[in-house]
Formats: sequence, C-alpha cells, structure tokens
Amino acid sequence: MALLHRAQLRPSKIELVAGWAPTQPWFEASTGAELASVASFRFDDPEGEVGIETLLVRAGDGPVMQVPLTYRGAPLDGGGTSLIGTMQHSVLGQRWVYDGAGDPAYLTAVATAALTGGRQADQFVDTDGELVFREPTAVVVGSGTSGTPVPPPASADAVSIRNERGSTVVEAGALRLVIVRTPGAGGRTGALDPVDDVPSAVLTGTWSGQVEPQQLVIALAH
Repeated sequence: MALLHRAQLRPSKIELVAGWAPTQPWFEASTGAELASVASFRFDDPEGEVGIETLLVRAGDGPVMQVPLTYRGAPLDGGGTSLIGTMQHSVLGQRWVYDGAGDPAYLTAVATAALTGGRQADQFVDTDGELVFREPTAVVVGSGTSGTPVPPPASADAVSIRNERGSTVVEAGALRLVIVRTPGAGGRTGALDPVDDVPSAVLTGTWSGQVEPQQLVIALAH
C-alpha cells in the first residue's frame, strides 16, 4: 500500500522532471514542447522510507516516456549522479528526488514485481485521518512467478547505468534490467540475452489511451 498526502510540492514533479529529462539520450519531443503527465504508478518500499513512483509523460505530440523516480528524506549515499533535484513537500519537508535507474530501492521493487508476477501498489490518500482509495491511472503486472528469488540490492555506487535511445540498461549486482523509456514507440524491447536456469521476466502496463499492454521493464536475475 502506498500512502499519499494531500500536499503542495515546490517545484512540482513535472516541473522538476521537465528541467532534467531533455538532457537525457532517451528524451524525445519537438522543440519547446511542454511536458505533461499521462499516468503514473507506484511500488511499496518495504522499509517505508522511500517513495517509489513511475511517471508516464509526454512532451507535445511526442511519444509516451517512462520516468521512474524515488523520493527520499535524505540524500542517497553514492547516488549523486542520479540526483534530479530537490523539492519541498508541505507535509514531509525537503525531499531528494532521484532517477530510479540509479536507486536500489526502485531497482529492487521493479525487479520483484517483474520476477514474482507482482503489480503496482494500491494508493490511498490520507484525508483528515481517513484513508481514501485512489483509482490507478496505470496498471502494471509482472510475467514472473510468485516465490521467484530476487537478489539483494546493490549499493547505489555499485549500480552501472547505460542510457541509449529509447532505453536505460542497468547492472546492479546480480540484477540486470532494461527500462524501456519510450514504451510502445520504438523503445528498446529487445530483451536480455537468455541464460539457462536464470530467472527473467517482463513488467508490462496499460494506461488511458493504451489498452494493449506495453513492455516497461525487462529483468534478469543472474
């Protein structure tokens, strides 16, 4: 379960991402197009310390792009190169926002969902002490099998990231993942090289206007 607060964010998530995403190799948009939210989904942090959210965004008439984020109450050790920026949360205070590709919390959560057949977290908004269910704007599911072992997370400084056109390839200890940055629009879906007896799985998702499941993340535990 993901617990959300009614809060003001300065800058907003979209504003923060809009200042960072155009510098990335996978970003696709016409010049000057404004970034807008399409949908989003969250995963739970078992420790309850890190917010883990994936935004699906679009700039102008460009393709939908996948931007996984993590929100932390303190800087991530070894995660400086993945820092997108900071924002002020009116309830939680200052939050450090990271590209999920470089944060072990996101990598473990998305690999777990893919490899064990998991799904996005249910979201509830704290409204005057009452938890109100929020309907999902994106639905994701892993192709794996419940009970599949997931390797322990690597430290942030041990994560290797390679950005390409349409995808981000991540090596994190015994995990290897491909984050499809432009799902359904020519983003890399060419999966990882198969290895005998090594678990691999795909996280797929649907959202408004996209009823055919699209590959979002390919995970391999070796």
